[in-house]
Amino acid sequence: MSTGTTTAPVRDVRQSIELDLQGMTCASCAARIEKKLNKVDGVQASVNYATEKAHLLAPPEVSVPDLIGVVQKAGYGASVPVPDAVPVDHASDLKLRMIRAFVWSIPVILMAMVPPLQVPGWQWFSWILATPVVFWAGWPFHKSAFVNARHGTTTMDTLVSMGTLASYFWSVYSLFFSYAGYIPYKHSFELHLGHMSPAGNIYFEASVAIIAFLLLGRWIEARSRQEAGAALRALLEMGAKEVCILSDGAEVMQPISALKVGDEFVVRPGEKVATDGIVVEGASSVDNSMITGESVPVDVAVGDEVIGATMNTTGRLVVRATAIGSDTQLSQISRLVEQAQTGKAQAQALADRISGIFVPIVLGIALLTLVGWRIYGTGIAFAFSAAVAVLIIACPCALGLATPVALLAGTGRGAQLGIMIRGAQTLERARAIGTIIMDKTGTITSGEMNVTSVDPVAGGDRDELVRIAGALERPSEHPIAQAISRRAADAGALPAAEHFINLPGRGVSALIEGREALAGNQLLLQERGISIPEGLGRAVEDGNAQGQTVILVAWDGQARGAIAVSDTIKPTSKAAIAQMKKLGLRTVMLTGDNERAAQAIAEGLDIDEVHANVLPADKVAVVAAAQEAGRGQKSGQVAMVGDGVNDAAALTQADLGIAMGSGTDAAIAASDITLMRSDLMLAADAVRLSRRTLSIIKSNLFWAFFYNVVSIPVAAAGYMNPMFAGAAMAFSSVFVVLNSLRLRAFRPLAG
Repeated sequence: MSTGTTTAPVRDVRQSIELDLQGMTCASCAARIEKKLNKVDGVQASVNYATEKAHLLAPPEVSVPDLIGVVQKAGYGASVPVPDAVPVDHASDLKLRMIRAFVWSIPVILMAMVPPLQVPGWQWFSWILATPVVFWAGWPFHKSAFVNARHGTTTMDTLVSMGTLASYFWSVYSLFFSYAGYIPYKHSFELHLGHMSPAGNIYFEASVAIIAFLLLGRWIEARSRQEAGAALRALLEMGAKEVCILSDGAEVMQPISALKVGDEFVVRPGEKVATDGIVVEGASSVDNSMITGESVPVDVAVGDEVIGATMNTTGRLVVRATAIGSDTQLSQISRLVEQAQTGKAQAQALADRISGIFVPIVLGIALLTLVGWRIYGTGIAFAFSAAVAVLIIACPCALGLATPVALLAGTGRGAQLGIMIRGAQTLERARAIGTIIMDKTGTITSGEMNVTSVDPVAGGDRDELVRIAGALERPSEHPIAQAISRRAADAGALPAAEHFINLPGRGVSALIEGREALAGNQLLLQERGISIPEGLGRAVEDGNAQGQTVILVAWDGQARGAIAVSDTIKPTSKAAIAQMKKLGLRTVMLTGDNERAAQAIAEGLDIDEVHANVLPADKVAVVAAAQEAGRGQKSGQVAMVGDGVNDAAALTQADLGIAMGSGTDAAIAASDITLMRSDLMLAADAVRLSRRTLSIIKSNLFWAFFYNVVSIPVAAAGYMNPMFAGAAMAFSSVFVVLNSLRLRAFRPLAG
């Protein structure tokens, strides 16, 4: 019960801040930075290891230097992003270290694994080759472990550093202080450890193989991050670098930074549109495929809007700039894609928490393994090697990569197809969608009136009917009148309309070639005493039943025919709705049409449920009712598809808002998924891609958890040589990356 008072909503006045991060080597690093930032009063931070960025909401009293200081105190670097900066190429350094590591490691591994290659003094040669691998190639792991140890914490690199250094120094000790240093020394290759292994065993091959395989995994990870984020970089790079500005009638080439809102600039055939604007002179076809994914060029003329970075294909255009820099649609799309790649799914949030406590637990297990085997009576070499194997194989890099790499690949592929996904939470909601509600106008239909049928009276001239009707309607600005006049103009020149009169609610009248002519509804003809033949009466009834508007045309005191006009169904709508039903979605249509007309459209498209006579304000209530009906069900969430402007409130109310159209500000703000072209099949593709991406994330997490759960007991039991432990751990990360990159092969159904 209302008390008659309302409380004004509290507006979030926090500033949005983005930081570039340096020095992270694993997901535990990201979790640690995020934890430190979130400890600052009023700060909400999200750190992504894959994109190496922190997105924060901070109160006005917290400055950027303060936040950078928090990151630096945690042992990492942070800086304000530099516009148009060249991305740091981590892959090149990793590639160099990885190649040299393998060149030096392969002889060490072969000599340890193949006894015939163990020539006199082989162990000393192994030491010489292993040293640069451990200390130069492996330096990133040791540096990270040292920085974190200095701050009293551990990361996954702690496991790698401790494992490789332990096996290296154990081997050096054996080389100098046991018979392993004797020139004739040999040892056999074994997959698992021998319980009574003598103290003279050396494990240089384990140290170098672990580092080489890990560097290979890190290099593939870095490459995958670059490749999966290629769509975002392509968006940022596709804008024009120069612009031809009109200044006092002269055309002057200037850097794009010189362009200001309101300036007019020239776009010649084959050139990119410099920025968002309105055409003020000329006509052409513009290729919008790089922004919207639409393969067919769009015709533009004076008064039409054009998008920056699209390609002018035919005619010369003069465009007035309406937005520049970060305000353009291209920049907004880029920000949306990057924000999407920063989100965290609930499953990954759980994985991050586990990774945060995982390392200390593994260190404890390794210590227990060492102590336990010594108490059991095995040799120090066996106990130590088993503990090292636990340290190495437990490194949960795959957990940290499971969501970010898949999210990068999925959202990047979506951007290529014109599907802008807001984040991981969107993917999870898409999986639970059971009902999809679609607004009719502009979503299922084109949103533009077109002539659908022309019915002259018996013996009448069809072309003459269209010609007179077009001349009558041409002076009117009503969408129905414009549809008829466009159709008539296609057939040739139209006569002039004299003494034109607009009759609100009924139609129009004018003198056409000296004849009094009328175009309007039945009421208009009845008022003028003009009878309606039975055939035309049936045409009106049939048209109204199908949701069409039927215009009756008369001249010289007689009815001459009927022209039906309607908002036509898009060519792909029927196939899109069939695909949604195949995805298990219940389809619902909202329309302001009458019940009879709405049912006719729904039956033709096989839509499950229709709400007719719906006003814009009623759409939220329909969405809320569907949500209530699905409450408690596994697939009970509701998606809403609309144009992103008129349907903004309903898009926000829905569990998953999908905005169709040109990607306007309102669409991006109100929706979880924004489609860059008005094709309903793209909405079905958005649901398919969302579900596919989430499926990849979950399979990544399952195998990463499964790997650690199975491998740690095996290593602790002494059944895994440290060298194979390192290879297995590296393979788990590579598997997650390759599994995620399968999303790049996603094929859309939309053309």
